[in-house]
Amino acid sequence: MSADPKGLQINIMGREFRVACAEHEQKGLLEAVEYLNARMQEIRDRGKVIGLERVAIMAALNITHEFLSMKVGGFDIAETKRRIQRMETAIDQAMAEQAKLF
Repeated sequence: MSADPKGLQINIMGREFRVACAEHEQKGLLEAVEYLNARMQEIRDRGKVIGLERVAIMAALNITHEFLSMKVGGFDIAETKRRIQRMETAIDQAMAEQAKLF
């Protein structure tokens, strides 16, 4: 996996892809690639699903189910994480502005 101005080169299940990605998002994308690749390999290794396209669809279905299951008793963990991220961004911006004063 490599970065260049035209995008990020990634590898999933032995296949190369170039993905447009802002530099500050590359770490998260690489984590997603690693997670997806691991899930697809697990499905392939179980041997019940044959063909890369079917493996990808089953991985997408499993990951989507996990994501939707993050809502626990009406509490949306994913939304809470997004809110925390927005708060961290606001704090970082406020701190950067304060640093300019000194």
